[in-house]
Amino acid sequence: MGRCDPGLKLKRELTVTEEHTAAELGSGDVPLLGTPALLALAESACVQAICEDLPEGQTSVGAWAEVEHLRATPVGRTVRASATLIGHHGRRLEFNVLVEDEGEPVARIRHRRVLVDRERFLAKVQRTTAATTA
Repeated sequence: MGRCDPGLKLKRELTVTEEHTAAELGSGDVPLLGTPALLALAESACVQAICEDLPEGQTSVGAWAEVEHLRATPVGRTVRASATLIGHHGRRLEFNVLVEDEGEPVARIRHRRVLVDRERFLAKVQRTTAATTA
């Protein structure tokens, strides 16, 4: 298992386009940054923060998130997600993510990922899928 020591950090940016809006994503009817796009940005930052610490064949999967979407962001603005690994408990990784627009908070997100063996995880999903379609 990888080290994934608490304190790992990574920042990611997203310039909001029409495809990131609540109206386009189906999470509302306004042409503003949608919560699903916000969460995807946060997850991406978490994944990238730990990717170099994972051994060959291991990955992480999202397991839980708590999103506090604080402020609307229009198309054309660039938001920055700062992910920090705050805990590593066995296979479970806990993150805090702050998303900002020009230094102003847009969202605070708590996110949990679980470390898994990629091949075993995909094989289990395939077995489950085969059993439910038979």
